Amino acid sequence: MIPLRSLRHKLGFIFFLITAAAFSAIWFVVVPQLEQNLKEERLNSLVQEARTARSALELPAVGGNRQPSPKDYARRIRSVADSADARVTVRFWQRRQTPERNPGFYRLDESDELVPFNDALARRAILDGRQSRYITFRDEEFAVVAQRLRRTGGRPRVAFYSRDFTDVEETVAFVRNRVLIATAAALLIALIGGYLVAARLAQRVGRLERGAREVARGSFVEPLPVTSKDELGQLTDTFNRMQQQLRRVDVARKEFIATASHELRTPIFSLGGFVELLQDEDLDEETRREFLETMGEQVERLQKLSVDLLDLSRLDSGEVELHTEPVDLAELTRSIAGEFRPRLAEHRTDLRLDVPEDGPSARCDRERVAQIMRILLDNALRHTPAGTDVTVSANRYNGAAELTVADTGPGLPAGARAKVFERFYTGDAARGAGLGLAIARELAERMDGRLVLSSEGGSTAFTLELPADGSWEAAGGRVPMDAGR
Repeated sequence: MIPLRSLRHKLGFIFFLITAAAFSAIWFVVVPQLEQNLKEERLNSLVQEARTARSALELPAVGGNRQPSPKDYARRIRSVADSADARVTVRFWQRRQTPERNPGFYRLDESDELVPFNDALARRAILDGRQSRYITFRDEEFAVVAQRLRRTGGRPRVAFYSRDFTDVEETVAFVRNRVLIATAAALLIALIGGYLVAARLAQRVGRLERGAREVARGSFVEPLPVTSKDELGQLTDTFNRMQQQLRRVDVARKEFIATASHELRTPIFSLGGFVELLQDEDLDEETRREFLETMGEQVERLQKLSVDLLDLSRLDSGEVELHTEPVDLAELTRSIAGEFRPRLAEHRTDLRLDVPEDGPSARCDRERVAQIMRILLDNALRHTPAGTDVTVSANRYNGAAELTVADTGPGLPAGARAKVFERFYTGDAARGAGLGLAIARELAERMDGRLVLSSEGGSTAFTLELPADGSWEAAGGRVPMDAGR
């Protein structure tokens, strides 16, 4: 893998970018907003100070109380400036041209030219009463308030308050400095921390990748350790379960191929042997007929085995289509029983039908139920002695439609009951390949039913349970098959 394209580098770089973006937002948005808020706060504070100090700067009207001397008025202005923590100057407006002065504003105090003043703002204050804003004076920004004072002798006067932003700039500079330091530290931590976290994640992902590569080559590995409950932990657990399932499928596939090969090889070799024997011209007619009958049985066994293998293949691949509809099990039972009359006569078996005229109706696939019934009847005749009684019954019990095939044969050994539904299991290899019951159970489960074995004493019964037609809608399309009997 190219280093720059690895997961650890990508995640580490993403953490770095996220941290850089966050501190960039602080630098370009938060800090300027802070600076603006501090300036507005100083301007608003200056407006309040000007409102409070107005009475101290207004002179009595002409003819009123004694006018203060210029020195006393200058001291009053300095006192207001100290109280407001601002620079203050008071000026009057000269309207007309005189030999001594041109029209404009002139100082009443002793303030020098370094005190900020703005003619346009002062004129608007004379008209409106008070004006406040930010101005630039000698390349420095100030918060200023121009306040109209009471007229004296017909000349408008304006008190001009100004406050610089030195402390604001110092505060903002301090904040920017700390943000730079914090940004550098955060970027370093994000880069190192992101790289370490990404390295840990990459290690876990790499372990999954190597395991998946081994499984793809057909070599299963030991279950991977699940070290956390996060998404990667869940993925690892899923991988372990998938590998376990694949291992079972692989073992089953190998066993299936081996067993199927064996089952096919036995009748084929048998047929080959009989063909060689039949080529002997010295065989009498009776022996030849016996060989032909045996060969016919082997051909029939091959045909049944090939059909069963095809059914299993279609079931495993999901190609079996089910057409669910209401099916009268009583009518279907009588129809299938009629198909087995020649076999029953050959087996000297008395088949008893315990089916009511108005039998149960099941919600299922008619052809698949018929296939299951043929398998059960064939199983009963194949694995019981001649003359064994067989009973087929259909009824409805506990919300399910039931179809039972029972025989009075020798029964099943205790060890065989747990394996009877396994593929290729048979107690007598000469009487079948052991696929019929496996197919029957798979078909039953595909129709939301189940196939149950009951073997006690000298009786063996296979019961097919299916959703009854009358309870289909009430159960939402499914009827639980695990109710107690």
